[in-house]
Amino acid sequence: MRQTVTNIWHFYRDGFRAMTWGRVLWVIILLKLFVLFVVLKLFFFPDFVRQSAGGLGEEEFVSRELIGRMPSP
Repeated sequence: MRQTVTNIWHFYRDGFRAMTWGRVLWVIILLKLFVLFVVLKLFFFPDFVRQSAGGLGEEEFVSRELIGRMPSP
């Protein structure tokens, strides 16, 4: 098992060392992920719970919303 993991590690290590265009592509991929998860979250997905809670704490707001939406038996 340890030999297999070591072989896989060496395979990827040597592959990444020999890359020429691959490094540029990895940088592009990482930049795209950064834009998708950080920048878009900041501008297009506001913190709805914090804005709606007003003066209440977030936990209190969520518990009241859950209790208020429970169907009556």
